[in-house]
Order: sequence, then C-alpha cells, then structure tokens
Amino acid sequence: MALRFLNNFLGFHNRERMRLWLFLSLTILLMAFSGCTGRVLQAEREKGTQTAESQQVVSATESDEFKEKNCKRIVERIVFSSNRSGPWRIWIMDADGSAMRQLTEGEPDDHDADPAFSPDAKTILFSSNRGGKIGVWKIPINSASSLERLCDGDQAQWSPDGTKIVFRRDEEIYIRDLASGREKIISPIDWLHCSGPAWSPDGKTIAFACRWDAGNMIFTVEATGGEPTKVYDKQGACEPQWSPDGQLLAYETETHICTIRPDGTKNRMITYFGGVQHYPRWSPDGKYLIYCQGMTEQGPWELYTIPSKSGTPVKLTEGGSDMNPDWK
Repeated sequence: MALRFLNNFLGFHNRERMRLWLFLSLTILLMAFSGCTGRVLQAEREKGTQTAESQQVVSATESDEFKEKNCKRIVERIVFSSNRSGPWRIWIMDADGSAMRQLTEGEPDDHDADPAFSPDAKTILFSSNRGGKIGVWKIPINSASSLERLCDGDQAQWSPDGTKIVFRRDEEIYIRDLASGREKIISPIDWLHCSGPAWSPDGKTIAFACRWDAGNMIFTVEATGGEPTKVYDKQGACEPQWSPDGQLLAYETETHICTIRPDGTKNRMITYFGGVQHYPRWSPDGKYLIYCQGMTEQGPWELYTIPSKSGTPVKLTEGGSDMNPDWK
C-alpha cells in the first residue's frame, strides 16, 4: 500500500519524497518533493559575484523593519501547509506573517499539502489523502465547511480565468475543465515522470518538470497541447513557477532557488547561502519570492521571503514545519 502510494502520488524525486513525508508519516523525514536529482549549482557559485557570507538572514530588528516597509501596505495573504498543529493542514496568514490561522481540519490520518490560491484569492486548491485516495480538493478561505473534492491527482493550480485547473495524476500532466469535468492530458504519453505544472499568466502555456535518468528538466507546453519546449536541463531543475508578468520562471534545484527566462536565457541563482531552499512562489507584484528553507533535506522547514533579484532573506515563520507557500 505504501509503495503504491509512493508511486502514484509522490512520484520520483526528493520533492515527492517530502510529500510522502507529509502524507504517510510524520516520523518519516524525507525531502520535500524537490524533484531535483542534479548537482548543486557549482558553476553558478564559482562565477557568482557575491559570497554566501554576505547573504545572511536578517536580525529580528531588521526583519521587523522589512515587514513594516514592505508588507504593511500589502493586503495579500500567504497560504501554506504546516504540521504545527499535528497532522499536515492548510494554514493562511497575512503577508507580514501575522494573523496566522488554520484553514483545514480533519481526521488525524488526513494530511493536506500543495495549497494554491484561486485568481480571485477566495478559494484554495490543495492535495489531500482524505478518503484514502490522493485527490485535488478546494476550500473557500472563509467557509471551511464547504470543502469539496474535485478529482484524483495532486499538485494542482488554477488557470488565470479560474475555469480550469492543471494538475498531476500518475506522473502525467492534465487540464480539467471545472464546469464540465472534461479532462485532457498535455504531457507526452511516453514521458513517465512529470510534475509541478504551473499556468502562465496569459493562460496560453504550462510549465512543468520531467525526469529521466540524466536528471530533471523544465519544459513549457501550450495549454492546448503540443510538443513541449525545453527550457533548462541542468542542475536537477524542477518546480517552475511563472512571474506575474510572465517574463521569468522561478525554479528550484537540489538546494537553491533560481530564475530563468522561458526561452532558457538569463539563468540566475537567487539563494546561494547555507541550508536547503525549495518551493519558490512569487509575490503578487513580482518583487519578492517566498520559499521554504531547512537546515538539511530533513527540515524542519520555515518560510522566508527574498527580493526576486536576490538579496537578504527575511524569516516569516517559526515552529513546526511550514512548506508549500503561495502568495496572493
């Protein structure tokens, strides 16, 4: 049973093993679904213009100043998965880390991950093992009793107009029309290990990752289907996420966060300090990235923000493990 759960839901790589950690057992501490099997970005480190020592977490005072200057004006919220109350649940908070509250409830064996805001920021998609089978669920942020299961699968995100979702099922990428329930597969049928689909802001393109023996690669494909285009095939790249203007993709490696243009140019490392950084997501204005960081692949994980062009990170959460952030 556990093996089938691993194969069908958690996929092929470290990021998927972290989801196994979320959904199978709180005592199994494996890395969060990174899907990253390549080496650390040594080449970028060697030619980087900054040192790891210069990129340190800010002090508590500096953190407060950052939040006052950069988050107080922001009315958006951050949704994430956390085990701070025991089982993995979906939590929500203001963009400055305040007003944190638990959004989902459930049985002790129910675990929730992969939250994603709807375009109007009123509803959350998430993955859960509720009912004994991994599925895509949705819940209004102000009505926890209206929880609804949509389909089998995980790693779902909304289309920009909110009428469809893109998600993973059996390591293939699907699009589902929410009104009709019709689905179509958009990853090639002979590509066996796909993950992390993300919809471009203009609604025309899906970015996703795929793995072969040679390592992980990032691709884009038209939302209507077609032949995928390779974006990047080095350093175990995975988990691509579009910037709000569609000009960049943030992605993760085995240990760090980078950005790259959809045409494969202008690859840039954003985090290059100690520890492990995963799950990048953009702020609504594109000026910041939020991600989770752990001392090792086993966590524990906390949420940080950093300027999207790189800079000094700011810690937002502490206590338990917090992952899978989304910012709207």
